[in-house]
Amino acid sequence: MKRELGIARCGLACCLCSENGKCAGCSVCEEKDWCENRKCSLEKDLSHCYLCAEDCRKGLLGKSKPYAFSLFCKRYGEAALLDCLERNEKNGIVYHREGILGDYDDFDDVEALIEFIKTGRKA
Repeated sequence: MKRELGIARCGLACCLCSENGKCAGCSVCEEKDWCENRKCSLEKDLSHCYLCAEDCRKGLLGKSKPYAFSLFCKRYGEAALLDCLERNEKNGIVYHREGILGDYDDFDDVEALIEFIKTGRKA
């Protein structure tokens, strides 16, 4: 885990991403011009979607993992999310197992995913 990379604007975990060795982040991303979450957070002068008062599902927030990670940060803070992700990684939970899919992608229920983040156990 590269904790210093933290969480992306949309909630994805840059700190655990298999691409973090070659990715330079949201500000220089090749897809930055069409990224809804980047555009919206910049327009609102927010560093992350989880700092927004709205409960929106635009862009990547339409997917369970980034939405749950953002919601977790909104409820408990980014440091708490990073702590849980770090603990879970040490316990064998994998962010990217095949391509960009891993153990956090097996959820349709956002609340179940948040509980998994908190406990490291599937219900």
